[in-house]
Amino acid sequence: MNLSRCLTFAILFAILALTARAQPPLLGSLAGHPNWPAAKKASDVDSVDHLLASLYDVISGPAGKARDWDRFRSLFLPDGRLGVIRPDIPAKGDVVFLSPDMYVERDDPYFKTHGFFERSIANRVEEFGNLVHVWSTYESRHAEREQPFARGVNSIQIVHAQGRFWLVSVLWDEERSGLTLPEKYLR
Repeated sequence: MNLSRCLTFAILFAILALTARAQPPLLGSLAGHPNWPAAKKASDVDSVDHLLASLYDVISGPAGKARDWDRFRSLFLPDGRLGVIRPDIPAKGDVVFLSPDMYVERDDPYFKTHGFFERSIANRVEEFGNLVHVWSTYESRHAEREQPFARGVNSIQIVHAQGRFWLVSVLWDEERSGLTLPEKYLR
């Protein structure tokens, strides 16, 4: 092979190697969100139990207590979602999906004037590889020591990536007339 042909191949391989490294991260990947907040505390995201406890902790507190919304956001994947099932919507019901920022915008004004304490009363955890699903039965109160005003189930998807656990989605439905928590979600 002559020298010019060798140089041509060397330049071609160098260009291919440089462009392969310069590829942008996949859309929707963690690498594609380098400015997403890191966990406020490593202990918030080092286990499924800690992640769940952190989620309930960060949204709970007395009226007027500022919630740590940066901590809240840091529990979720950048494209994470929260969803509430709304059977009370006329006709056939609805589901409202929110990003963590939309949840903050919607609920922060409520928390400024109302106490809200939510806690898990039972968790059913299933895992496969880096995928985790939790059926988390919850109780909601306006004050820590009063009777719950609501109970329901959070369907929580979690993924283990980059050495920590991330919330992918939280979708919930609550008890109402004709719908009570089955015994299997209370243990």
